[in-house]
Amino acid sequence: MPSKPATDSIRVQNLSRVLSLLHRRGALSRAELTRLTGFNRSTVGALAAELSRLGLAYETEPAAAGRAGRPSPLVHPNERVAALAVHPDVDAVTVGLVGLGGRVHRRVRYDAAAVPGVAETLSITRAVVEGMAAELATMDRIVGVGAAVPGLVDSADGSVRLAPHLGWTDEPFAQALSRALGLPAFAGNDATLGTLAESVFGAGVGQTDVVYLNGSASGIGGGAVVGGVPLGGQAGFAGELGHTLVRSDGLACFCGRRGCLETEVNLGGLLAPLGLEHADLEELEAAMSGRRTPEFDAVAARQLDLLAEALVNFVNIFNPRTILLGGFLGVLFSFDPERLQDAVAQGGIGGLGRQVEIRRAALGADLLLVGAAELAFSELLAAPAAAPAAASVPAAQAAARS
Repeated sequence: MPSKPATDSIRVQNLSRVLSLLHRRGALSRAELTRLTGFNRSTVGALAAELSRLGLAYETEPAAAGRAGRPSPLVHPNERVAALAVHPDVDAVTVGLVGLGGRVHRRVRYDAAAVPGVAETLSITRAVVEGMAAELATMDRIVGVGAAVPGLVDSADGSVRLAPHLGWTDEPFAQALSRALGLPAFAGNDATLGTLAESVFGAGVGQTDVVYLNGSASGIGGGAVVGGVPLGGQAGFAGELGHTLVRSDGLACFCGRRGCLETEVNLGGLLAPLGLEHADLEELEAAMSGRRTPEFDAVAARQLDLLAEALVNFVNIFNPRTILLGGFLGVLFSFDPERLQDAVAQGGIGGLGRQVEIRRAALGADLLLVGAAELAFSELLAAPAAAPAAASVPAAQAAARS
């Protein structure tokens, strides 16, 4: 007969398995959970009931299927169990409220007058969270806060080793964020988290060989999934794809070299001929539709050609099935998809480029917030029963209520 600790360990694993499936796939019937987990029906029923008791899931009756027999109840992740998410960039700080299942309840972009330092990022974040008091009050629980930072982030403690575009060096950002909001806080590289979000909720679902690139005001980052395994590197800093050489006589990059992808393909270069100083993705796309000029067309075509140079390198190195483009790179791709696809198809060694599908990231402006929230959800997903059943209210929300 197994000991109680062994039984508890199996229960924790089983709860984690079911909650993770609900989080990543959305509502599933008990019958589907039985099939996906391999557990028997009574075990799935007991696990669904416990997750409901913990406030992490709820059940509904499915619509009539028009067949004999009682239909299997649908088990939903509780989207009112949520995480805060923060993305600091050179031109703005974006804060979101993301529920289980990847549902973004609220996204607020706060344009910064100058590149935000750590103190300003914390101040902006706290003010935005205070402004979300009404939304926070409808949540059952706030489990923590995750941050997607454009730079080298130590995943062990959430400290930012180097975020050159932000001017941050050796900043204990997660610790400071935790103090500011009164919640457990975590931080990671923005492009790595974008890769995770697209793999779990977006265009990368079910893909085992993917290269992902994200373009933001601070530059270009990326990630690769090879054989279903995300490449992290010895210290977790793999994915600096923005420093791929695309033009030997190009512009100087902060890294000390010339002609890096992120210096030659950049958001500022697209905004200038559109007469914009700052823009989020929706504003950029709208401007491309309504304000295009011959000058803009020339800049966009040139950036697409240089992006193709980098993508051919990635095709030859990683041999992906799919390349996903997020941030402004996705908008740039939509300017002339065939131009980019043809250049990659012709450039790959041995015809590899013709086997690659290039797609826009599916999560759009929510991408990095969803990825950052995954950091905050990780402990809950690993041990659902260990989390407190009562709602956790961040300090900023409590202050707003007082």
